[in-house]
Amino acid sequence: MIIGVVVAVIALATIAFFVVPAVKGFFAGEDTKVTAGQQVTVTIPDGASGDAIASILSENHIVENPKDYYAAVKKLNADMSLKPGTYSFTTLMDATKVVQQLMEGPNAGSNALTIPEGLTVDQVADRVAQAYDSISKEDFLNQAKASNYVDDYSFLKGAANDLLEGFLFPKTYSLGDSPTADDVIRAMLDQFKTEYKSLDFASCEAKIKERYGVEMSDYDIVNLASIVEREGLNADQRAHVASVFYNRLAGKLDGLRYLNSDATMMYVTGGEVTADDLQSDSPYNTYKHEGLPPTPICSPSLEALKATLEPTDSDDLYFYITQDEECFSQTYEEHQLSWN
Repeated sequence: MIIGVVVAVIALATIAFFVVPAVKGFFAGEDTKVTAGQQVTVTIPDGASGDAIASILSENHIVENPKDYYAAVKKLNADMSLKPGTYSFTTLMDATKVVQQLMEGPNAGSNALTIPEGLTVDQVADRVAQAYDSISKEDFLNQAKASNYVDDYSFLKGAANDLLEGFLFPKTYSLGDSPTADDVIRAMLDQFKTEYKSLDFASCEAKIKERYGVEMSDYDIVNLASIVEREGLNADQRAHVASVFYNRLAGKLDGLRYLNSDATMMYVTGGEVTADDLQSDSPYNTYKHEGLPPTPICSPSLEALKATLEPTDSDDLYFYITQDEECFSQTYEEHQLSWN
């Protein structure tokens, strides 16, 4: 029995407004029990066994299942490289990322700022204001304009509405005691730039055009990746979800280019989407407006960007995903059978 495990769930003023959906894609469904993106601080005792670590991570919903942790440890050959200490994680993380952090060492110092995948700029501002007395939410939002950074970060040239939505890269940052809003934003944009350079956007966009007949700019990829981030639960699902959306953008859904994504309207409503919401003329209502929404709806993970750049090769047009099952279908009739 491990003694001295310290677990503190940090209550945040604003958490990710998306509960990982139980039913996604064409219709909304019931919520799951665990909210993704809640910050959790745990201590791994010195000498803790692999089973003890797996229990700590699983009991605090940092990983969904202990077997995911074991698989990641085996994949990374990390069983002798995990370091004790206090860590800042978020709920329902990718197990590989968790193990990588355990290999690097504790990250939960007093100056650590953890930004999970899938947050909006507004939600990032909440976390920054909570982490640093030197920055108010208002100051951060006033500074977080694409026009303030486009000269230094060329990937922002296509950013719509002067928003940095989609570009504040999710990770844990250590920025000292009293950073400015500009310091924080530049750290996030620098990280996005690093990840951006690691991906072959041009080659992948050419393949997408050849396969689906859909022309995508770099900004379009980030935009779609933000939706894929909210619609899929893991890398394989996200690549398949991306394929569904490309097929829809190609007009294979009755000749129309509607994405039919609840996630884009959740960006507007901040929560559940009602039947009345789907009648809204909001440009983020992808049931009424064809093509992509005006801007990304959150900051996508590297995995979501990769999935959007390298989608599964499929002709599917519908999907149904829960934490326990998934179903992709080419026809609406097949789709109805999958969730009824």
